[in-house]
Amino acid sequence: MTFMRGELTTEDFLQEFGRLCSEISETRVPVDSFFSLLTSEQVAKQFPVMTEAITQIRAKGLRTAVLSNNFYLPDGKSFLPLDRKQFDVVVESCLEGICKPDPRIYKLCLERLGLQPSESIFLDDLGLNVKAAASLGIRTIKVDDPETAVKELETLLGFTLRKVIPNTRPVRKTMEIPKDSLKKYLQDFLGTQTTGPMELLQFEHGQSNPTYYIRLANHQLVLRKKPPGTLLPSAHAVEREFRIMRALAKAGVPVPKVLDLCEDSRIVGTPFYLMEYCPGLVYKDPSLPGLEPSQRRAIYTAMNRVLCQIHSVDLKAAGLEDYGKPGDYIPRQVQTWIKQYRASETSTIPAMERLIEWLPLHLPRQQKTTVVHGDFRLDNLLFHPEKTEVLAVLDWELSTLGDPLADVAFSCLAHYLPSSFPILRGLSDCDVTQLGIPTAEEYSRMYCRHTGSPPIENWNFYLAFSFFRVAAILQGIYKRSLTGQASSATAEQSGKLTEFTSNLAWDFAVKEGFRLFKDMPATKPLMRSYHTWAGPQSRLHTPGTRSYVSIPEASPARASKGALVISPEGLCPPVRELYQRLKQFMERHVYPAEPELRSHQASSERWTPSPLVEELKEKAKTEGLWNLFLPLETDPEKKYGAGLTNVEYAHLCELMGMSLYAPEIFNCSAPDTGNMELLVRYGTEEQKARWLIPLLEGKARSCFAMTEPQVASSDATNIESSIREEEGFYVINGHKWWISGILDPRCQLCVFMGKTDPHAPRHQQQSVLLVPMDTPGIKILRPLTVYGLDDAPGGHGEVLFEQVHVPKENMILGPGRGFEIAQGRLGPGRIHHCMRLIGYSERALALMKARVKSRVAFGKPLVEQGTLLADIAQSRVEIEQARLLVLKAAHLMDVAGNKAAALDIAMIKMVAPSMASRVIDRAIQAFGAAGLSSDHPLAQFFAWARALRFADGPDEVHRAAVAKMELKHRI
Repeated sequence: MTFMRGELTTEDFLQEFGRLCSEISETRVPVDSFFSLLTSEQVAKQFPVMTEAITQIRAKGLRTAVLSNNFYLPDGKSFLPLDRKQFDVVVESCLEGICKPDPRIYKLCLERLGLQPSESIFLDDLGLNVKAAASLGIRTIKVDDPETAVKELETLLGFTLRKVIPNTRPVRKTMEIPKDSLKKYLQDFLGTQTTGPMELLQFEHGQSNPTYYIRLANHQLVLRKKPPGTLLPSAHAVEREFRIMRALAKAGVPVPKVLDLCEDSRIVGTPFYLMEYCPGLVYKDPSLPGLEPSQRRAIYTAMNRVLCQIHSVDLKAAGLEDYGKPGDYIPRQVQTWIKQYRASETSTIPAMERLIEWLPLHLPRQQKTTVVHGDFRLDNLLFHPEKTEVLAVLDWELSTLGDPLADVAFSCLAHYLPSSFPILRGLSDCDVTQLGIPTAEEYSRMYCRHTGSPPIENWNFYLAFSFFRVAAILQGIYKRSLTGQASSATAEQSGKLTEFTSNLAWDFAVKEGFRLFKDMPATKPLMRSYHTWAGPQSRLHTPGTRSYVSIPEASPARASKGALVISPEGLCPPVRELYQRLKQFMERHVYPAEPELRSHQASSERWTPSPLVEELKEKAKTEGLWNLFLPLETDPEKKYGAGLTNVEYAHLCELMGMSLYAPEIFNCSAPDTGNMELLVRYGTEEQKARWLIPLLEGKARSCFAMTEPQVASSDATNIESSIREEEGFYVINGHKWWISGILDPRCQLCVFMGKTDPHAPRHQQQSVLLVPMDTPGIKILRPLTVYGLDDAPGGHGEVLFEQVHVPKENMILGPGRGFEIAQGRLGPGRIHHCMRLIGYSERALALMKARVKSRVAFGKPLVEQGTLLADIAQSRVEIEQARLLVLKAAHLMDVAGNKAAALDIAMIKMVAPSMASRVIDRAIQAFGAAGLSSDHPLAQFFAWARALRFADGPDEVHRAAVAKMELKHRI
């Protein structure tokens, strides 16, 4: 309480707190980590339900205040991890010198709000604080559970504090529609001239036709439209949706009430139709969490019965005889989806090619023709909130006349998909019997029983066709996401799911009992691949394994690693194609994003990862441009990486070096690449499972802690940080700095180098430990800057490790192996840095050439100035020289190994950073003062080029190494 009144410093508080704890427990209690834990993001995170409640309260014009028992941080600022803009009044105990439950602080808050006690409601999770407020006449709510508390607050206020319309969100930027013209159309159609605002939200549900919720005056409507842009033939036919729903409503099938079809594209950009909004429940999760087994079975039974109802509609009476062609539904559908897939194809997917050949040869005979929904599944049904009754069947875009068994099979797809499937959750990893959900076989028998039909033959064919169709749909969604046309936020994920679903489809084709064609390669089960370019062995994955892009096998010449390839044109065809795709991605996505990324890096939000970078990472992953860095000799089975040689990756690495932001976007950035390679080379299976996989998936970042401020760390044997054994743990103590990436909130792992035995031989004193970043005792003292640049969000930290306890199983290889590990980690990394530096230099030279062609000084273009011409020529020569030396080193690493290439690696470390510094410096000079600004990448290029003369060892160390080897071998 004294601390929260601002009467104690942090240091005094911890000292007194530790004394009291030790006194009570009669043993010394370490409390140094208490304060960092107390102020950590995990502890101080705001509840989303409370944030939403505050937003709704303020939207109603009511005032809000936060009354906080808080304290001062060591920097003298008060600790309040909230957005202060959410509140009209902020009262902090450490500033006021009084804290809850002192009645004075409540009175102070009311005074600043200008309210009487009876006009306010106070929420707190501590009974003493609530009791004190109630004694003053304030209405109170004790918060044991935020959700429950918000419901209680809603009762007191008389209005909802959460989203009124379930499954909606603000309209995505790419899906915005003109509000003014829509409002005028609605006013004319509804016959109302209300002047009030029109509320417009987008339904999260649905991947194809964008669907919106509209509130205008007392009308609640749903608008469903075609997506913008050029569309695939016959797709997104909202006109057909309108017709079928109107006809089925008359036939007694539960559907939303349609109001109007508007084919005038001037209103919202595309044709659309209007429906009445029908409130109800949409079950997105097919496992139906929170319900009893009997309720789950009743819901699936209701789903089955409404499907039978759809299939029993009298086509003639409903006026739907011409809604589709009679007969041959499956043959026509197979050809339709083949065409749709071909129109949206972005790469070759082997399973799709096999299905395209197999499906037309194994068509079942259609028994009868009915209305088919085409996308019948649980989350396309709207249920009554209190009864297991289907109020409406939604999303009729794919409906036609056809084989009803296609609907039955499609409605069972969730049974074969995992619960983690991002677009359509599944049940394959659930015990459906225990949940009370019918199995797929029970569901199909239930349908046959309700309709009086015989058991379904060729069931596996219908499932194979259904998954093939899903794969084609996902490919279409992915293709539209590349141009911003897809309506769902998860659309961009669909690219990598197409192959997964096509593999499932092929599995059902095999189950149908037909032999594979004789010219197809044999299948063999593979382990999961964590890179997104798999070799030929990934062409026939067993269902469930992930491989996003397949590229033909390399030529024998490539496999021998015998050729030094000095330009991208000389790469083998699959790697050359990979290079071209990488180049296109850079041009289409990375370079255009740089201005926004530079702005983020200069903003107050810079210590938070850029959302745009995260978006681009997902896009790169789906396009097969992910984890390209692991060399073939480290990962010969291509289990984790793309299986490129050092020479091949060098060309790609130069391309990524053209932009400061590109390496992270492709998950090829330091220090993660070195740490991942370390784990692949030296980690145990347990260490790989915990740390390597999240790093490979881009879900975590890491850092490498070696450099120390007290010693010359260019000599790794100087490291002083201690690692000692103690009761089943290793205990770390040390002071590190220039720890790149440690400030990133995603950083979960610190690879730490320290001394386990200072008396051992000089190169056997050091060890390497894997330290989780949430381990108590890690204290980041400050971020360091490079020429004033802080390199957020990763930064470069100065860090104290004080009594950091790490489990013994986190040791890499074993005690005394640290120097060996550090040397092994740096081999390929040196190639990466040097090729990125050549990328920096190429980009700088390109910018320089463009600049001098566009500027005039002293009466003539800069490009005609002799000194600038000389600079351009000199830069070109130096870049070419450095590139050849780097490629030679990479080639030696491929054919002779890292040890044999030591001389050439040392030479490129001497040459590349200095060359880049000179080339970039000339470009800055040509730009004038603009070259020093953040408007162009040159200043940052220069800063990092100069920094790399230290990062992998200072120039002097490399020069000495080259000289020693020269004298030893070449006299």
